[in-house]
Amino acid sequence: MQQEAGADTEALEVWIDQDLCTGDGICAQYAPEVFELDIDGLAYVKSPADELLQTPGATTPVPLTLLRDVADSAKECPGDCIHVRRVSDGVEVHGPDAE
Repeated sequence: MQQEAGADTEALEVWIDQDLCTGDGICAQYAPEVFELDIDGLAYVKSPADELLQTPGATTPVPLTLLRDVADSAKECPGDCIHVRRVSDGVEVHGPDAE
């Protein structure tokens, strides 16, 4: 897939749709540096400074070294709520809306 190949070198960001989150925690198991479950039982992204971002639609950069783990999180998420998109054009490259 051509988009996926470009995704390996382009800046990516990830966000979670908490309305669809099932709280299974698979994302936090794959990439605990990027995802965390809060006391409400839902998953959220974390900032590069390791702060939980609880604003709906909050995004965080995907470190290149964690791209495969974040992509696997999006693929395995039972709630289909993890969205990984290119920063440059907003196109989703991993997640339920990926082309």
